[in-house]
Amino acid sequence: MTMSGADLTIQLLEACGVQWVVGIPGGALLPLYDALGRSTRIRHFLARHEQAAGFMAQGMARTTGRAGVCFATSGPGVTNVITALADAKLDSIPLLCIAGQVPTHLIGTDAFQEVPTIEMVRPITKACFFVQDAHELPDIIPRALHIAEEGRPGPVLIDIPKDIQLQRVPDLDLSLRMSTATLQQIDTAASDASTHCYDAAAALIAGAQRPLLYVGGGIIKAGAQALLREFIERTQIPVTTTLMALGVIDSDLPLNLGMLGMHGARHTNRAIDECDVLIAIGARFDDRATGRPDRFATQARIVHIDIDARELGKIKAPAIAIRDDARQALWQLSQRRCGRCPTAWTQRLQQLRSAFPLQMPHRDQLCTPYGIIHAVGELAPADAIITTDVGQHQMWAAQAYPFTRSTRWLTSGGLGTMGFGLPAAIGAAIAEPQATTICFTGDGSLLMNLQEFATLAELDLNVKIILLDNGALGLVRQQQELFYRSAAAPRGQLVASSFLRPSNFVAIARAFGIRASDLETAATPQKLLAAAMRSTGPTLIRVPIAASQHVLPMVAPGGANVDAVDYPPAPASTASPPLQEEIPAVT
Repeated sequence: MTMSGADLTIQLLEACGVQWVVGIPGGALLPLYDALGRSTRIRHFLARHEQAAGFMAQGMARTTGRAGVCFATSGPGVTNVITALADAKLDSIPLLCIAGQVPTHLIGTDAFQEVPTIEMVRPITKACFFVQDAHELPDIIPRALHIAEEGRPGPVLIDIPKDIQLQRVPDLDLSLRMSTATLQQIDTAASDASTHCYDAAAALIAGAQRPLLYVGGGIIKAGAQALLREFIERTQIPVTTTLMALGVIDSDLPLNLGMLGMHGARHTNRAIDECDVLIAIGARFDDRATGRPDRFATQARIVHIDIDARELGKIKAPAIAIRDDARQALWQLSQRRCGRCPTAWTQRLQQLRSAFPLQMPHRDQLCTPYGIIHAVGELAPADAIITTDVGQHQMWAAQAYPFTRSTRWLTSGGLGTMGFGLPAAIGAAIAEPQATTICFTGDGSLLMNLQEFATLAELDLNVKIILLDNGALGLVRQQQELFYRSAAAPRGQLVASSFLRPSNFVAIARAFGIRASDLETAATPQKLLAAAMRSTGPTLIRVPIAASQHVLPMVAPGGANVDAVDYPPAPASTASPPLQEEIPAVT
């Protein structure tokens, strides 16, 4: 008895526990889709664009922690999915893409829909494989999924030529071929941390007068949230989080200083500027978090813990560098005396918080950025999954949404991909259909993958799309207004950042079969919003936002975090009391 390489591929995915696949069929993948039609254990979801298919698979992966799987045909299918692969690489998301390729005898001839897939994806994947013989599949597929999920997660691509999909191979006992021996050869989660390293780190932390924790998405990848909370409770060390780590601790915890970086609160960035020991765990010191590296944490000795050795010392030179999993690292530190944060430091942080609060103007007005984020947060279930696109709405959500669960926050951080939010929400809702999934988006971002309204309507998922519509590419316009001023353009050189003919998204959503409402024309917008949030199935809620609204604070690209542009100071009647030591006035 024999089977095709395509049937073998599907059976291997089944044996590895894959439940869902997202993709779009094409000529070079038709044998694989033919085999998929015979599967009773894998459900396929038809996307309307391969980039969106990759983001749907990411939505599944970011929600479950397991690798999402997508299919892409050769040529334009692969080039379309590349953005989703790059996005997964920068955000450390486990993703497996199986790509079709022209038959092996046509490779290199510029055949119809031929592109050099492996050469294109190698820099933006954790690993990539070209299958030359169907007999290689039992080794490659389990290995690819293991690489995607283990250590620092990331995307993996397998390129399978059409003739290899059609190749006949003997029926295999997959339980024997998929032995753990193959997987044991993969050292993706190795640690070179020694007892001496942790002893030194604990001693440095215990001796600190102004310690600060700086945690990133590695905490979530390692499932170390509970250990982090225990460590904070025991040491009383304040903590700041990256965009990707929002929700690892409750947003209202007194020791939570909030998000750092370009749109972080000024008191948070100033605390980093004054700390003397910075403990970075699962964070990579990216430019949106640090601003100018030479002016970031200039007084601090840094303890940097990361599972990826390439991140250690890449941006900032640490006093102590430890390559280890965040969960293991926090456990090791918990076994040692790390001291307790001095009271004088926590008092100082309260002074900074009072002097430089994170302002959220017009929070009591529904059709304003902070107003709508606050209102949705009040109405949303505690276990709601939150996705965003990229732009002002993303940062307003990051600043204002009451996060309590880190695994329910899905956003494109490293690549900053507009068009991420809607398909990621669809993938998350597929993975957890009983949950409410909320997608905060902007008009510019929503246009990037608008065709996925068709997928959402077809699946009838419980996704609420909160559209902050300002008729502009908001964050681009904001930067032009703030940083591209001149005598000829005193209010900023606004070029290609406004839509001269804004789209009617309510009509578009309804045309796809999705319920839609407009708060601008509603007689009772609060009641309309509440009713939409209580409803089941997909819904779009349009919220009119003035294009002049800025998301602040904001650090100029390439600038130092302590030099952020902010809203004007609060009126004198509500000003903070005098501080015990001088702090420069808010600019």
